[in-house]
Amino acid sequence: MYKVMLVDDDYPVLEFLSEAIHWNDFDLELQGCYENGAVALEHAEQEMPDILITDIGMPKMNGLDLISMLRERKPNLRVAILSCHDEFYYAQQAVKLNVQDYVLKDTLDPEDLEKLLLQFKASLDQEERVQTHQHQLQHMVDRNKELLKEKFIRRTLQQPILDPKDWLEEARSFDLSLEGMACLPILGIIDGYRSAKQRFMSDDILRFAVDNVIGEVSAREPLRAVHFAYGSKESFFLFPFHSTLKMNPFDEVAARMKQIQNALRKFLKISMSFIIGEVCHHPEDIKAALISLRASSVQRFYMEESSIAKKRPLPQGNMDLFSWYDQASTELKEMILEKNTGIIVPTVKHWMEFLKEHAFEPEKVKDWVLKLLLDLKLKLQSLQYFRSTYEVDILHKEILEIDSLFELENWLVEHFQSVIALAGEIGEQGKRSEVVQACHYVSLHLDKRISLEEVADHLFLNSSYFSRLFKKETGETFIEYVTRMKMNRAKELLDQTNHPVGKICEMLGYDNQSYFIKIFKNLAGVTPMEYRGQKTS
Repeated sequence: MYKVMLVDDDYPVLEFLSEAIHWNDFDLELQGCYENGAVALEHAEQEMPDILITDIGMPKMNGLDLISMLRERKPNLRVAILSCHDEFYYAQQAVKLNVQDYVLKDTLDPEDLEKLLLQFKASLDQEERVQTHQHQLQHMVDRNKELLKEKFIRRTLQQPILDPKDWLEEARSFDLSLEGMACLPILGIIDGYRSAKQRFMSDDILRFAVDNVIGEVSAREPLRAVHFAYGSKESFFLFPFHSTLKMNPFDEVAARMKQIQNALRKFLKISMSFIIGEVCHHPEDIKAALISLRASSVQRFYMEESSIAKKRPLPQGNMDLFSWYDQASTELKEMILEKNTGIIVPTVKHWMEFLKEHAFEPEKVKDWVLKLLLDLKLKLQSLQYFRSTYEVDILHKEILEIDSLFELENWLVEHFQSVIALAGEIGEQGKRSEVVQACHYVSLHLDKRISLEEVADHLFLNSSYFSRLFKKETGETFIEYVTRMKMNRAKELLDQTNHPVGKICEMLGYDNQSYFIKIFKNLAGVTPMEYRGQKTS
């Protein structure tokens, strides 16, 4: 809907026109009626009209001056002069200002003005269609150029550079002039890519938005870092500079990347981190540096959100991550069973700091976390008052898509909050609360001897009544349930630790190792040592 502004110091004329013409019928909005050019200009600076109908002779600012000043701000403004003057001078001035029509008040007919408004609207519609088409064509040109740039950078990484001169010539076609220049390569990574993609609905929309913002920021610099998209998640930047200049290229690049970070955060609510490579002087150097940046998976995984860092190797120890598996599994299981949401953040943060301290390989970390969560799923299901709360394939897919430790930390916090909330709801459904509490008590005291009388006292129940109630609700006796839970825990310790059988026996509250082995064999079909041998063979 186009906006119309009426300006005339003759108030009856303003009132007559505002009421005589049915603006909405013409898909027009009467933006305002003003009694002189100065007031109209003040309001136009807040909201510019598409069509101006104005008198000429007015106090403070006449109509010709108003037209001139508004045209400076909006060259395609449609203008009609409404005046008592039919002298040649005024008509001549109107022509100079490219006024579309000159209407005399004495002979004014609202129908004539309506016809003029329809002409204005038709010309504005046509102009808008032309501009839209031009924008579409420009978008296609820009899009094709970005695709060609991506193909160029992919060839650089994946294929040998047969002729450095040809490579430099092609680089120049993308506004990257490197003759006689040094070059600093940079890798940009979208932080929290999964959530960013969900917000923008698709990879293409996200990439288009990021490319536009980066292009706008880069265009402001005389010596700029040329941007090459590498898929939707990553970008390369090549920053040419004169090595003879007294400047620190790393500081200069960091400042440029900071500008891009700020713009992405401001306009798209997206965070991007950057790794800066080594100074290059030849195309082959650039190729090697880009390959090295893409291979810096460990540094990328452990970077904080919105980081800007030089490429560096992270020292990795010889510690076996899975030797800490049992401790992590126990802590997380107890956290869930206690339904203590207050310790989720510190517990997760503690383990994330541990992972970062030792800089384990990202893929090994994901495998470790996935196994922890899948084992927790089975443990929760083995406690009869829990049902499955998440699908294995979804769990696997989501963890594999996580790109950084900080993203993994946020994901785990949300995951455990969801699990505990669902566990609380499920735990109170289907079974008597006394049985739920008994199962909970057992899971937290597997390292001790647990008797039926002890748990009945804990629940303030008669032991005979509790025994019958438990069998009725679960289908097994309380002692059978305790034994089954202890043997399940024994299997975990045999799988996940190197503890001898005697130590595991003590850890589960058994005084007699022979008795423990006998019970284990009755339930598992093999002795503890045979069970461990099956897993390693």
